[in-house]
Amino acid sequence: MAKQDYYGSLGVARDADAAELKKAYRKLAMQYHPDRNPDDAEAEKNFKVVSEAYEVLKDPDKRAAYDRFGHAAFEGGGPGPGGFGGGGAGAGGFADIFEEMFGDFMGGGGRGGGRAGAGRGADLRYNMEITLEDAYNGLKTEIRVPTAVSCESCDGSGGEGGAAPVACGTCGGAGRVRSQSGFFTVERTCPNCQGTGQTIKDPCKTCQGTGRQQKEKTLSVNIPQGVEEGTRIRLSGEGEAGMRGAPAGDLYIFLSIRPHRFFRRDGTDIHVRVPVAMTTAALGGQIEVPTVEGKLVRVTIPEGTPTGHQLRLRGKGMPVLRSVSRGDMFVQIFVETPVNLTKKQKEILEDFAGDGKSAKKHSPESTGFLDKVKELWEDLRD
Repeated sequence: MAKQDYYGSLGVARDADAAELKKAYRKLAMQYHPDRNPDDAEAEKNFKVVSEAYEVLKDPDKRAAYDRFGHAAFEGGGPGPGGFGGGGAGAGGFADIFEEMFGDFMGGGGRGGGRAGAGRGADLRYNMEITLEDAYNGLKTEIRVPTAVSCESCDGSGGEGGAAPVACGTCGGAGRVRSQSGFFTVERTCPNCQGTGQTIKDPCKTCQGTGRQQKEKTLSVNIPQGVEEGTRIRLSGEGEAGMRGAPAGDLYIFLSIRPHRFFRRDGTDIHVRVPVAMTTAALGGQIEVPTVEGKLVRVTIPEGTPTGHQLRLRGKGMPVLRSVSRGDMFVQIFVETPVNLTKKQKEILEDFAGDGKSAKKHSPESTGFLDKVKELWEDLRD
């Protein structure tokens, strides 16, 4: 007899996500479980069907095989897709459903969750300040990080002389123990081995059986060109060592860029404010402007350039991260008022100012502003 489609058995669409699958299975499993339907062969049959369907669809690899080949993906004389064999899906009793439904809260993750294993090392954070020039050019440097490293005396095993841990006598190496409480079976972390499933007979005297010790570690760091404020660099496996040979955590380097004396950064663009002599701004000319790369670039100032005018230098900004492109540099002009004038220079400026008509001609914005103020006052009087 042809098997019913697994998705149809659970009453879900073929694109259902893991949460929808689990919700549908819980509802049907509670409905058809043999402990709630004693001597009901049809309910037991339905329970086996939905359990088999869920065992396949909750596993990404099995689900992919089923989506491609259907039931033929699991034919070949071996045990069923859920590993049922001849015992049937209902052999575990109602406690299995309790674990399936509440295993996440108990820490076991449901039936077959296994022991917790030794704890992975903690991730570390390192705050690093660099200059704008470092961000422009890239930087290769070394940092020193205090951390937990694998114990040299026991090679990280936690046992004296490198002796390997042995299976916990309380949980038999499972990392979890079960206790019966009336209708329910409760599973919890083994109190003797804290879920690792292993114990140390003769702990290492250097690390007291943890398999790690505190030490300062020197690491080489490559900072690419174009990094920005808050950029995070991950060094895999350079965090704290794990307990008793467990994987190490990662080290995360968070970058901050020191404010620059002259330049202001805006993404990949650079802004710089440059003072220009009044005569150069009025008559036009050339000035030299510094760039982030440490060179001077010659810039032409147009005749009659006012304060606040911006000149754009293409390709003179910051590098784009992991790209050959570069941003632009914007030079903002600040016209400097002359000071410490000689008597002759003052006379020249007074002659230049002349009467009101010449002022309007040479300084249209300032005279135009005064005219607007006069108009405003006249409106207010009216």
